[in-house]
Amino acid sequence: MSVGKTTLVKELSKLKLFNDYKFATERSKYLRDLGIPLNTDSTINGQFIFLAERASELLHKDVLTDRTIWDVCSFTRLAKSISITDKSNFVTAAMTLKDQYDIVFYIDPVGTNMEDNGVRETDLEYRAAINTEILRLLSLYPPKKLVILSGSTGDRIESILNYIL
Repeated sequence: MSVGKTTLVKELSKLKLFNDYKFATERSKYLRDLGIPLNTDSTINGQFIFLAERASELLHKDVLTDRTIWDVCSFTRLAKSISITDKSNFVTAAMTLKDQYDIVFYIDPVGTNMEDNGVRETDLEYRAAINTEILRLLSLYPPKKLVILSGSTGDRIESILNYIL
């Protein structure tokens, strides 16, 4: 949360290299406004909506998105109202999609400040717990290719371009 994922996707969308790509950015505010609980208040139904969005993004050949199934599963695993059995079944179902990602870029949150956008949880302990869970799930269910990014948006773009070119 608040590590610059959406900013990075928006900046990448400006590059000629990605002209033919579909860009998808997270829609938490829109979904919250529909009445879908977020963060620790999330429900299994709400998480399936988030997962359906991630699955629909994967229908496109070339897509850049600021969220993945690993994010959705991490929020599911930390939701207070979802049973342990439902959490486990959800992660199992979601991870059947993992190999549809060509490359997953993980952004290290170290050195990034938490910003309040009026939607995301601003509790730094919760942010750390989500990050720990994302790393745990990336280890248990590794993507085909995982690239760790850090630094400024410019540094991240340079790392991405160096990796894919």
